[in-house]
Amino acid sequence: MCFSYAGVMTRLLLTGLLLLLLGFLAATAGRFVVRPPLVVGQDAAYPGARAMARLEREPQPFIDIAPVGTEADTLLILYPGGLVRPQAYEWIGRALAGRGVRTVIPVFPLDLAVLSVNRADALIGRFGAGKRVFLAGHSLGGAMAAGYAARHGDQLSGLILMGAYPPNNVSLRDSRLRVLSLLAERDGVASPGEVRGGLERLPPGTQLTVLPGAVHAFFGRYGPQRGDGLPTVERATTEAQIVQAVGDFLTQP
Repeated sequence: MCFSYAGVMTRLLLTGLLLLLLGFLAATAGRFVVRPPLVVGQDAAYPGARAMARLEREPQPFIDIAPVGTEADTLLILYPGGLVRPQAYEWIGRALAGRGVRTVIPVFPLDLAVLSVNRADALIGRFGAGKRVFLAGHSLGGAMAAGYAARHGDQLSGLILMGAYPPNNVSLRDSRLRVLSLLAERDGVASPGEVRGGLERLPPGTQLTVLPGAVHAFFGRYGPQRGDGLPTVERATTEAQIVQAVGDFLTQP
């Protein structure tokens, strides 16, 4: 059997392209399946913070951040952004500990809150007794937190959205929940227009706080994010504004 030179080259080219495609798919899948290790305390320092953080793995993993030397009277459950490791938000838990806040950050399958939206149930049951309970979320985690709050508002004292807004099929318009929405002025992932538009699905008294010059990735310490805007302010400045806004919201009567 005789093959033409052109035919052989075409087959080689197609084979090469197929191998490249398979390699790309394997690498992409690996990003989801093989997640970076969970390490508490590596990038969580915050000026003046006094807190104790630990990673608990049973029955489902979560990071627990509790005040040192004082009893917590408030529980904050924080849903991370999509594909973001939960330790990226440890810093805010440590910063809030001085206000008597215990922060619990659940670890989701593949780091996607959409795969286990009701994780707050067990955490409220375990840590919420006698405390005011708030649910927060960043980006995709915020959207899932809004969905949970719409169904379980009676278990919560309030909702905090960080660069996030309720999905189109979720409305808390008639809810009595207190809601804080944090908008990063130069956010390229959850655009300011989308965040403001989401206010139409939140209670009329929702508090909107704009973070001047900030971007989507400033809510968590996980590095720059593709598609995000360019900040015109230092991260430390924005973090202080986030802590002030969230801390004030949590401690309002």
